[in-house]
Amino acid sequence: MNRYKTIERTTSLEGKRYIKNPIYPKIPVSEDDIYIKTTGGDRYDTLALQFYSDSSLWWIIASANNSERASLVVKPGVQLRIPADKQAVIQLFNTTNANR
Repeated sequence: MNRYKTIERTTSLEGKRYIKNPIYPKIPVSEDDIYIKTTGGDRYDTLALQFYSDSSLWWIIASANNSERASLVVKPGVQLRIPADKQAVIQLFNTTNANR
């Protein structure tokens, strides 16, 4: 899943290409969401691979847990919410970033 596919691209007068920064939506809580307690070595990308079969969807788990860290590594012992409906989150992301 390429989350930048729907993000607007622009070109400067000098010919440099830019991609606008994406806006990550607030992901609503669902009763189907999964809650886990992290262990040593857990990372957002490996959790996304485990739960979504796609490591590139790490941003869903990070966004759902308000992570603003620059690292994919998660501290052990932290409770994380894994949104159950990844397709709904992807659609919300695409809608939020369309036409801005």
